[in-house]
Amino acid sequence: MLFRGAAPAVLAAADGRIIALGRDAVDRSAGARVVELEGRVLPGLGDSHLHLHELVRLHIDLDLSRTRTLAELLRRVAARAGRLGPQDWVVGSGWSGRLFGGGSAPSRQALDRVAGGRPVALLSQDEHSVWASTRALQMAGIPWHRPDPHPMVVDRDPEGEPSGVVREGGPAFLRLVPRPDGPAYERALERVLQHLAALGLCSVHSMDPPETYFALQRLHARGRLPLRVTYNLPADLMEDAGRLGLRQGLGDSWLRVFGVKAFVDGSLGSGTAEMRGGGGVARLSDGDLRDLVKLSIRTELNLCLHAIGDLAVHRALLALRAGVGSWPGWRPRIEHAQLVHPSDVSLFKGVGAVASMQPLHAPADRELADGLWAGLTGSAYAWGRLAQAGVRLAFGSDAPVDSADPMLGLEAATGWRSRVGWHPELALTRREALLAYTAGVAFAGGVERQEGRLRPGYRCDLTVVRDSRVVATVVGGVLRSAAPDPT
Repeated sequence: MLFRGAAPAVLAAADGRIIALGRDAVDRSAGARVVELEGRVLPGLGDSHLHLHELVRLHIDLDLSRTRTLAELLRRVAARAGRLGPQDWVVGSGWSGRLFGGGSAPSRQALDRVAGGRPVALLSQDEHSVWASTRALQMAGIPWHRPDPHPMVVDRDPEGEPSGVVREGGPAFLRLVPRPDGPAYERALERVLQHLAALGLCSVHSMDPPETYFALQRLHARGRLPLRVTYNLPADLMEDAGRLGLRQGLGDSWLRVFGVKAFVDGSLGSGTAEMRGGGGVARLSDGDLRDLVKLSIRTELNLCLHAIGDLAVHRALLALRAGVGSWPGWRPRIEHAQLVHPSDVSLFKGVGAVASMQPLHAPADRELADGLWAGLTGSAYAWGRLAQAGVRLAFGSDAPVDSADPMLGLEAATGWRSRVGWHPELALTRREALLAYTAGVAFAGGVERQEGRLRPGYRCDLTVVRDSRVVATVVGGVLRSAAPDPT
């Protein structure tokens, strides 16, 4: 297959690998099928951290991410409840604290009224808080009086009863929510993957429950994966995975296992990021972290450690020191790393940790960070400082927390800081940001010798852009998505 018209031209073999580039590709293309493209050819863009399961649920449950007022949200909950039986759950996600002001706050009573007493569980935009109705709180076993079960933080009214929001308590509710049937889940997952390919993504790293991996396998068996998926399972299944003999690299070039996702702390938006100055939630103790590193070494499953606050990042890096050089595939990752103390930058490099970060978190969180991390934001979303220290960056979106559009992420990582005047010294050059979305994502998944670069012998994964807009996506030498010509 010869992809020409865009620069550079690319010649791909039948096995989906690059044979030649530029003039050499054209000269060697006798007998090849030709695909005409326009624009600039980039190595296939990737996303190092997103949640396919939550993206699927947005197709099935209430998507509240575009809700602009509290009244609108409550109307939508009421409308959904009206189509359900009296015992059915109302489930949604994506609400923002910006809906509340002037001293108001999410209340269980408001959901009780509009849902007719049904159980309601609404995940916040950052997925670290649940706004629940009275019945849902009771069914999830939330204590009506203190103490809060670790790691939950239960918001309470003046009488000490739960007011409606539970921070770091999502699993307690989601385990009760009926799951969609397999075929419906797979259809929604396929639509999600096709949308991601249309955004220019050739590979994604999924942080998801086993049901997502099961559905991905079924789609793969039918040849329905439009892009490559690297799967990371929940850390609480790590021992089971080890007993089964699952290890990094299981699978093929389209669907493979890399490691496990574990939470060291909470989030900025829910006020549960673990901070050196105090505050936040430690979801894993130092002992837990040490045990995870030992398990990682024994099972050869890498660690993807969610750490947002500067203390959580510090504790994660200290624990990772025990694994350095333990096995050839050792490639730990710190997910998000939203606040990194300057003294920890060298430690990041020393333990060989990948900084798996999401550029769009910075513009989305700027106002919150300025308020909650006053005086510290010179070390927040510090892509430039980490890159200058030689830390490997891998960029993604955390979708659906933020948009999966990598073109928006590239702008956030490069020109946005100077445009708004927010610590522009932490921005990246265009080349550095592209590397984080291409070679960096490949490195973070252990396939840097096969993906992430335009080189002969590498997989023919291409993102074609024109006027800062994705116009075509090629994965494995096959055109997977093409935008219509706007003219």
